[in-house]
Amino acid sequence: MSIKSLDPRITREQLPDESDNNPIKELHQWQTYEVFHQSKKGDRHIHVGSLHAPNAEMAILLAKEQYARRYKCVNLWVVKTSDVFITDYDDEDMFEANQEKMYREAGGYKVMDRINKFKTEHKKN
Repeated sequence: MSIKSLDPRITREQLPDESDNNPIKELHQWQTYEVFHQSKKGDRHIHVGSLHAPNAEMAILLAKEQYARRYKCVNLWVVKTSDVFITDYDDEDMFEANQEKMYREAGGYKVMDRINKFKTEHKKN
């Protein structure tokens, strides 16, 4: 039994009516990679896009061809999309600024005696 379709091209192919429920094998499906581009040394890397590749080596080659051929580029980062970690919106408190800046004051350090001695010596002069 073949597929009967409104499109005569599909009917003409006489495709089997059975659905293929076999799972896709690991090597039949390429992985997604994110590409970051650096235009000059010392600049930050900027996300320029995604690509599909069978492995990391091929991903670098494809990224070079796709994102570094037309534009000036000194460095590429290619990362599996599954390896990119994100924060949860429920964890927004981790981005709150710390209003207490005790770490900036020298009082917490063990050299306070030397600091006080330096201050008293320079006040006399």
